[in-house]
Amino acid sequence: MLTILDRYILRKLFSTFVFTILLITVIAVVIDTSEKADDFVRSGLSSWQLVTHYYFGFVPFIISMIFPLFVYVAVIFFTSKMAVRSEFIAILAGGVRYNRMLRPYLVGSILLATIFWLASQYWVPRANEIRTDFQANYVDRNSSYNGDPYKNNNYYLRVDSTTFVAMRYYDTSAKSASNFFMQRIRGNRIYYNMRAESIKWDPVKKDWKLRNVIERNINGMNENIRKLDSLHVNLNVQPRELKRDDYLKDKMTSPELRQFIHMEMIRGTEGLNTYKVERYRRDASPFSVIIMTLMGAIIASRKVRGGSGLQMAIGLVTASIFVVMDKFSVTFSQKSDFPPMLAAWLPNIIFSGVALLLYFRTAK
Repeated sequence: MLTILDRYILRKLFSTFVFTILLITVIAVVIDTSEKADDFVRSGLSSWQLVTHYYFGFVPFIISMIFPLFVYVAVIFFTSKMAVRSEFIAILAGGVRYNRMLRPYLVGSILLATIFWLASQYWVPRANEIRTDFQANYVDRNSSYNGDPYKNNNYYLRVDSTTFVAMRYYDTSAKSASNFFMQRIRGNRIYYNMRAESIKWDPVKKDWKLRNVIERNINGMNENIRKLDSLHVNLNVQPRELKRDDYLKDKMTSPELRQFIHMEMIRGTEGLNTYKVERYRRDASPFSVIIMTLMGAIIASRKVRGGSGLQMAIGLVTASIFVVMDKFSVTFSQKSDFPPMLAAWLPNIIFSGVALLLYFRTAK
């Protein structure tokens, strides 16, 4: 049951957290608006359309990106103010144990972590669809770094353990391509080869329709050739999977992301560490809320010379180290063979150790 002390600290935690979110979000929106002013003008959208087609997605994205740091800064801020007013000295002198004093922090952090976990799994990906659609249509399209527009329309992929397909000039709107070929391999030899002049998705039959097909079945020195005007095949590939999307991992909910990784592993796709790290980060980041809350409470509850300003400075430096470590581990995993799960959880592991060290060294 919550006591007066618990309600007091929880009220301070949530009110300061909401204030911090509103303040930093407004600053982020102002900076982002100034950076994308030209893109907003070129888009031709009204102010309300910009809000609904971009900022409804941008605001949840920016909040989720540094949610643990929002909590950490809020905890440091209001806890240091309480320490300056000697409130913790009075609480401990009144017979409240140090561990008991930390309980409302733990309860509050678990509640915030649960909300953040649900948002990361389902709500933020849906918001990212809004943000990234605008980014792709009005910002990236005007960028000079897009390169050859036809280069990324050629596909070569593995649809199962023995089958490889390729197609050229895939049109995402028409869901069709030309110069299609498929081959199946047994051991290190090709035993089946198919070529078609064109391929198109059939929305009725939910498969792919080929035109002007030539099939070859190879058995040693023997070869059987068959020509067909059209043929329907099931490639175990959906049209949406052929659309190259740099923001795909951000837009998929966690169940969709797990299914995507599973299917790509079956196909033998390489370079999946980016998606795996994203999957594990959605569990690791909410847990970091608990760690950062307790660490902030331990750091800021001590009354030190220099007041709350010194403790805020320590908090900001610690938060910066956490962000750098998180980005470094993620980048290292994406560019090397560093295990994705370890990359996602490494900052939490290290800062859990730091929090425990601070806890044992704190006078109680």
